[in-house]
Amino acid sequence: MDSILVRGNGPLSGQIPIAGAKNACLALMPATLLSEEPLTLTNAPRLSDIRTMTQLLASLGAEVTALQDGKVLATSCHGAINPVADYDIVRKMRASNLVLGPLLARLGHAVVSLPGGCAIGARPMDIHIDALTALGAEIELKEGYLHAQARGGLKGAVHEMRFASVGATENFLMAAVLAKGTSVLKNAAREPEIVDLARCLRAMGAEIEGEGTSDITIQGVDRLHGATHPVVTDRIELGTYMLAPAICGGEVECLGGRIALVESFCEKLDAAGISVEETARGLKVKRKNGRIRAVDVVTEPFPGFPTDLQAQMMALLCTAEGTSVLEERIFENRFMHAPELARMGARIEVHGGVAKVHGVDRLKGARVMATDLRASVSLILAGLAAEGETVVSRVYHLDRGYERVEEKLRAVGAQIERVKGE
Repeated sequence: MDSILVRGNGPLSGQIPIAGAKNACLALMPATLLSEEPLTLTNAPRLSDIRTMTQLLASLGAEVTALQDGKVLATSCHGAINPVADYDIVRKMRASNLVLGPLLARLGHAVVSLPGGCAIGARPMDIHIDALTALGAEIELKEGYLHAQARGGLKGAVHEMRFASVGATENFLMAAVLAKGTSVLKNAAREPEIVDLARCLRAMGAEIEGEGTSDITIQGVDRLHGATHPVVTDRIELGTYMLAPAICGGEVECLGGRIALVESFCEKLDAAGISVEETARGLKVKRKNGRIRAVDVVTEPFPGFPTDLQAQMMALLCTAEGTSVLEERIFENRFMHAPELARMGARIEVHGGVAKVHGVDRLKGARVMATDLRASVSLILAGLAAEGETVVSRVYHLDRGYERVEEKLRAVGAQIERVKGE
């Protein structure tokens, strides 16, 4: 099993290109099931999760071809469709559940295994089920599979979600675009990935209004056509690499970044003593002066502070001046990186969904283990600023969400390499 070796070596300088958003692309790819015509996605990230979704779509009868070194995905679903999403594929990735809405819309029935993914909380499917049931679907759980059908087709409806779930919003959108009549989703997720999906569906002929707000209105259409759509910039990869010069010092420009994607995150960086400047090509990040200051963070749905940047932010605050309090309100079990940071000399107290981080002067390199996707990169960031060598094991998590991380960090002066396992 591969590991990542990091040596702390001081300030960073240069540019890091930010990839297309993993979470956006994983929702856009199943949209190919909605049409017999081709859907082409540009600015696609090159990640193992994208390969998993490719495998899943192929098992359903879709064709996905990676072009231009994987940055372009040419998809098509013009033949017979298999309505069964098998456990052996779905278990690998939470986003696999996003085929449920499109299959129901296109076929009127689907059998989809309950999904897997990072062990960061229950993330139940009931919000998805409630949303699709509102459109007329009948869904039953049998032997680990959701058996769904829409007798007579899906029908437009008004539905209010009890929680602004991103995945449930995406499933509702993809189901409602081919439903008969008008649908309104209240308390919809507002994330940029939702806006990106709505724009893609609109390019395919869907009639959608209100994406990016809490109320989205969809007027069902008879069919969708093909389209070409660029995947939005990955705001989580963006935030992660913005933290590299914040932790190590120096100045890095993150190409393709926009403050609008990470505004609440930028506010916390500013409070901690980090300067973020929007340029013609992206975001330029550097420390203002002196030591990082402690800040308090509460994770919330967009436009609040992203839960997917909590672990990376904790790595920064380990060496801040003072005590920071991080409250995780999205997922339980999302402080599993704290004991690993403690192995590097961090002082962290965890009580339920709250972590107190008492800043220390310097972290020290150690052997640590990645517990999930975002935790893995937080340990790499910590290693960049630590004395000596840090070895991060179980980095297969990392490859699910960050493309060529060693290459991107080496380009700005980091001492980092992948050590191949047996």
